Amino acid sequence: MEFQELIRKALEVRQKAYAPYSDFMVGAALLCKDGRIFTGCNIENASYGATNCAERTAFFKAVSEGYREFTAIAIAGGRKEAQSLEYCAPCGICRQVMSEFCDSDAFLVILPRSEEDYKSYTLGQLLPLGFTSADIEKR
Repeated sequence: MEFQELIRKALEVRQKAYAPYSDFMVGAALLCKDGRIFTGCNIENASYGATNCAERTAFFKAVSEGYREFTAIAIAGGRKEAQSLEYCAPCGICRQVMSEFCDSDAFLVILPRSEEDYKSYTLGQLLPLGFTSADIEKR
């Protein structure tokens, strides 16, 4: 599967990030099963705890619009003035949010440095033994 469009959207929305404290700007593009793409950027807050990551912004936008089936997400991040990006993996909270809605063996997390240079992982590779609704049902 080609991910250039998804990566391009993540790189574009990264420019909209609100990161006055860290200068670490992140953009995410979430691919729904039907082909629709939701984007999100990180939004920092002076209290830090109220900060929201790009990945969760994209997921919350999609879920609030009634979407629940996802196939991939591209996450692009780095310092505001960086000449080149590094691979930017999602934080633990974002991985947990992904596990609420995505199949750990099928959902792909794309980490681009550019449209041509990226790494791809399944959610299960990034969150082995994740806590899901199946764990709650075991009671």
